[in-house]
Amino acid sequence: MDEITQALFAASRQGNVPVLMEIFGVRENLDVQDEKGFTPLIIAAYNNRPEAVAALLEAGANPDATDNGGNTALMGAAFKGYTEVVYVLISKGANLNAQHGNGGTALMFAAMFGRNEVVDLLLESGADKDIRDIRGMKAFDHAMQQGNTEGAAKLKGDEMMKNYES
Repeated sequence: MDEITQALFAASRQGNVPVLMEIFGVRENLDVQDEKGFTPLIIAAYNNRPEAVAALLEAGANPDATDNGGNTALMGAAFKGYTEVVYVLISKGANLNAQHGNGGTALMFAAMFGRNEVVDLLLESGADKDIRDIRGMKAFDHAMQQGNTEGAAKLKGDEMMKNYES
């Protein structure tokens, strides 16, 4: 990895927007990947750097680039519960319904890990709650499996939850 690429990854990890802006002037491809397939955008999202995420997207980074496991920046931010990063990604056109290698979606990750603010944001933005992973499970099923009844209620609706619990 050359020095500019190393600096791009470091600035993305640290959320150093001034350095990113300098790099954008000398590097066109912002979707370069490290050994795990992480792009600078994925690194910025995983490290809760919403300003860096916005800068990378405005400079042309692919919002739907995937790592070696098929995970997108949106999936990582949803998994970690980084609501502001999720909001930036959605506002810049990230695919709400992208599925990784096992069919998981950002909504499934948010529901599974109790990131209920992210569940709300994804649902309000139009994420499809009926997508199934390779095991045939929906986001609701993941929420229930992990005991996230609040998230499950958001996914099914309170009335349907009453029927589910009885």
